[in-house]
Amino acid sequence: MNDVQNQKDVRNIDIQKVGVKDVEVPLIIQRKLDEKNFETQTVYAKAKMSVSLPKEFKGTHMSRFIEVLEEERKKNLLGTDIKKMLEKIRKKLDANSAYAKFDFKYFIEKQAPKSSLKSLMCYDCYFEGVYNNDKYKFYLGAKVPVTTLCPCSKEISKYGAHNQRAMVKVKVSYDENQHIWLEDLIKTIEKAGSCELYSLLKREDEKCVTESAYENPKFVEDVLRDVVLGLKVNEIINFFEVEIEAMESIHNHSAWAYQTFTR
Repeated sequence: MNDVQNQKDVRNIDIQKVGVKDVEVPLIIQRKLDEKNFETQTVYAKAKMSVSLPKEFKGTHMSRFIEVLEEERKKNLLGTDIKKMLEKIRKKLDANSAYAKFDFKYFIEKQAPKSSLKSLMCYDCYFEGVYNNDKYKFYLGAKVPVTTLCPCSKEISKYGAHNQRAMVKVKVSYDENQHIWLEDLIKTIEKAGSCELYSLLKREDEKCVTESAYENPKFVEDVLRDVVLGLKVNEIINFFEVEIEAMESIHNHSAWAYQTFTR
């Protein structure tokens, strides 16, 4: 049959990224149990995959992305596995660069601070790989909610202080011979807030977290700086990007801060 995608195009435009997105797929990834042990977890993910397309060609072969994904999805997906996946995609599609991102929900069991009751917390996370001109870069991302309590409100108010949920987004990169667990990255972020969030809290737990936040007031600037310090001490990380948004409880707008760093 005639291969339309390989026909010549005369518009003289290279396409930087072309591919598929929102491909729903179950992925098997590794999760940390303790410092020496891990297990696998199957997560529901949405995949986005692309390649560069030279100006000479009319189109790319979309089905080949799915072929490679089907070959790789049953493996324990790590940064090095995504590299192999992108190498396959580049070869199959004869491209200079390839890209893949997997957005997924990640569950971690947390224990309430006083009642010790356990429940699952859900975090939006992603793996991202970029392969360009024989150079590969892997990124690990997490979106983590925390509580912030306003230091100014606490200082000037006779009763209490306003607090709110803040969302911290962190993206890190490291060499392919290294590894960072999502559990450790999320814990670094949670420690930077006024207090952590939990799915299940009894009255004694609610008292504990409310008072903990009150004793640990933080602006978004404070949270950002503490996350930055927590990431900088991890010498494995050679790049990170941090963004925090606090959905203000007494304003109709959010407080926001951002920082990026390359070692």
